[in-house]
Amino acid sequence: MGVVLLAAPANVIMQLGLPGVGYGVKDSRVESGRADRHPVKRARTTLTYLAVATRGTDEQKAAFRKAVNGAHAQVYSTDESPVKYNAFDKDLQLWVGACLYKGGVDVYRTFIGEMDDETADRHYQIGGKAKATTLQVPEEMWPADRAAFEQYWQASLDKIHIDDAVREYLYPIAVNRLGRFRLPCPLQRAHEQFWLLITTGFLPQRFRDEMGFTWDPQRQQRFDRVMSAFRTANRLLPPPVRQFPFNVLLKDLDWRIRTGRPLV
Repeated sequence: MGVVLLAAPANVIMQLGLPGVGYGVKDSRVESGRADRHPVKRARTTLTYLAVATRGTDEQKAAFRKAVNGAHAQVYSTDESPVKYNAFDKDLQLWVGACLYKGGVDVYRTFIGEMDDETADRHYQIGGKAKATTLQVPEEMWPADRAAFEQYWQASLDKIHIDDAVREYLYPIAVNRLGRFRLPCPLQRAHEQFWLLITTGFLPQRFRDEMGFTWDPQRQQRFDRVMSAFRTANRLLPPPVRQFPFNVLLKDLDWRIRTGRPLV
């Protein structure tokens, strides 16, 4: 569903709310993967990962995992780093997978509706586990069921902290400020205010507080109205358009594998 793009900035904030992930991304040595300098490329990589994890073939998963591992090999803390991190840390990867799963559930609830228990369990075991294990997370580390996941999630919230440096890195992502590109001043302000509403609306309150984002019933009503409009528009679109960009990204991945181009 292309509407997942609306929730993408909020999911990035959730992932980077864990300090090891936050500093690992903010201080990454992988220049081409930095969201603050190459937002379009970073978005392509992340969305391709989601497409591969949930819909990819074994060949696509193997190729993409190898490429991601090559990038992750360059992401580790130094003696000067405020926190210790390593991109191969399975606990950090588990948190990233958990955020991707939770974000997917929130998007489903917003644009499709509540899942019944059978659907929710199937989505958790297939979609949720895939998003984590396509990284380096062993299957046995993924919480056994939705109740276990909720316990893991609540316990993990105690570890969330976004300091000034990571918050400064995340704010342009929150308002969808695309690198050096700027609209004329009034349009840029409206663009950023719109995205701030959307991003904050998709964030759990703990992350709003960490980012210093204000939320109240009036903002919630505006967010609900905007989501209602997007929900109606999404239902009217033909299936290939609703599946964008994931259908296109999987074809792009095959082309990159075939032609030897970088995957991430």
